[in-house]
Amino acid sequence: MATILADRRTRLATSPLRHLDPILVLVPMIISALGIVMVYSSQRTLLEQAGDDPLYFAKHQAIAVVLGLVVMAAMIAIDYHKLRELALWGYGATVAGLFAVLIFGVEVKGAQARFDLGPLQVQPGEFIKLFLILVLAGYVAIHRGELNAKRIAISLAIAGLPMGLIMLEPDLGTDLVLMMIAFAILLVGGVKARHLVVLALMGITVATLAVNGGVLEEYQIDRLTSFADDGTDPSGIGYNQDQSQIAIGNGRFTGEGLFEGTQTQSAYVPEQHTDFIFTAVGEELGFVGSALLLGLFGLLVWRTWRAARLAQDRFGMLCCTGVLAMFVFQVFENIGMTMGIMPITGIPLPFMSYGGSSVVVSFACVGLVANVSMRRFS
Repeated sequence: MATILADRRTRLATSPLRHLDPILVLVPMIISALGIVMVYSSQRTLLEQAGDDPLYFAKHQAIAVVLGLVVMAAMIAIDYHKLRELALWGYGATVAGLFAVLIFGVEVKGAQARFDLGPLQVQPGEFIKLFLILVLAGYVAIHRGELNAKRIAISLAIAGLPMGLIMLEPDLGTDLVLMMIAFAILLVGGVKARHLVVLALMGITVATLAVNGGVLEEYQIDRLTSFADDGTDPSGIGYNQDQSQIAIGNGRFTGEGLFEGTQTQSAYVPEQHTDFIFTAVGEELGFVGSALLLGLFGLLVWRTWRAARLAQDRFGMLCCTGVLAMFVFQVFENIGMTMGIMPITGIPLPFMSYGGSSVVVSFACVGLVANVSMRRFS
């Protein structure tokens, strides 16, 4: 018995788990717990009025969080160097899913971006975020210091294939996230300044063609430009943003109280449990609650940046860079659009917005960062 215990102590002493970052792992759990509460608060009135279970969305979100925790644990357990080898299979399967969703997917509000598999809703566009990070980081890491025009073109093809398929859905928000991931990895990976200028010009050109070439629906273009309007449009495309700003303004410093928000409990904010979940936080928990939530996201960003800085190799550093870009952009864009300072693009707030695919992928990305962080001494 003594020998067995000694062996266990030895394994624990040499295991990478002893370097697991507890802050990095715990912060998403706390944010997700708050997300479940706010999803419940934002939908319970509508569900009660319809005679449905007021916990319906909260239960599904809780299930997604549990599944996300399992996936995060799996991502932590497998050495991220092995994940690099498996990523190509995941990338290929997800790209195939993006093809399939254009044919067999369910169209919701003008976008054909998901599969409905019984009670499950699967959105391939969310999963490609993780696999793009792994595949692109792996490719750029291999060609360190040798990112010539040819290799940049290959990198753009790696990112451009899923982006093109997602634009056909169309889902501009997800494409913007993928664009930021690719740009961050290439920037940190050593792309020369002149190439960055060319990439920026290409991005502007593609965006212009998408807006003017009929790729986007008219309502999507209106959503992108409504935040810049001087006046309000209470009955048109600006309704979401108007109600969102009213809800956040109602919260003032300490909020109207949990489950007591006027806009939230009256269901005045459309899509409040998904894209506009931050408005429920702003109204019911006020500036204090909103600041605490932003502080939690700040902790997550800090620990992800720290993992990138301390990574033992270039691949690990670039993986953390991609995850960092994804989280920073999604948080900034989502909260910004609810406050009227950014265009409405349908980007979810990580760990908060209702949606199983988004939650699972967010936890998977945290698991990847934790994996890189705890193996920096290996």
